[in-house]
Amino acid sequence: MSSKAERLLSLTGLSYEGLTAESLRELFRKALKAGMHGLGFSAYEEGQKPGDQLTEKQIRRRLEIIRPYTQWVRSFSCTEGNELIPKIAKELGMKTLVGAWLGDDDKINQQEVKNLIQTSKEGYVDIAAVGNEVMLRGDLTEDELIQFITDVKKAIPGIPVGYVDAYFEFDVKPRITEVCDVVLANCYPYWEGCHIDYSLLYMKEMYNRATRAAKGKPVIITETGWPSQGTNFGAAAPSEENFIKYFINTQKWSAEDNIPVFYFSSFDESWKVGAEGDVGAYWGLWDKHERLKY
Repeated sequence: MSSKAERLLSLTGLSYEGLTAESLRELFRKALKAGMHGLGFSAYEEGQKPGDQLTEKQIRRRLEIIRPYTQWVRSFSCTEGNELIPKIAKELGMKTLVGAWLGDDDKINQQEVKNLIQTSKEGYVDIAAVGNEVMLRGDLTEDELIQFITDVKKAIPGIPVGYVDAYFEFDVKPRITEVCDVVLANCYPYWEGCHIDYSLLYMKEMYNRATRAAKGKPVIITETGWPSQGTNFGAAAPSEENFIKYFINTQKWSAEDNIPVFYFSSFDESWKVGAEGDVGAYWGLWDKHERLKY
């Protein structure tokens, strides 16, 4: 192979040419066993959805399943039992990126932020995330979001505070980027219709755009992944083969270039079909019955 071809391969990922389905699954298991930086965590069992109360028992069971494979766990909310996730994760020896879920209901927002601050003061939070894709959805104004971030920063000095959104939002909304200690960027080549063959190269450019916007602040990829079933989105095709390729390429890049990545997601979630269509239910490394997929 020429040096030019080798460089191109390193940019776009491993070559999977000629591999059987079982060989791919074996590579997946090997990559998973090697461990990853972080994992987005879902505690919702089949039949549950946001709004339902989580129990300590189900959170602990699922954290025990993922614990051998990840250093960090990311939670998305601090209400309805989600506030127990960082406490249990810490007991199990994992680091935590803990989110307060902000939407268009101020009463819920206030409770989320209050619980995030309390959980942080109790020592269960390594990085605090104030809001997730709030700008992308249009739930709050920039000023409202900045006020929430500022309030949390004042309440928990010493703990890095950031905000999670699509990578490009940090470029187009520099006031939000400025107030964050750390840039928490979601990077989904799938949702931009990217073909699997170019997905790693595209994710690297997403990360680089967020890095340029961060102007020296740390950048963490807080979500990236690929669905294993469902309807195509542009040139992006969900399948077992593409799911495995994307996972392996992501983990290899994360390890070799020391890029902190939280993979999405731990478990399949049926409730997500309402917001994302049929692919919404198939982002997990484990299925909805908590069985490792491959």
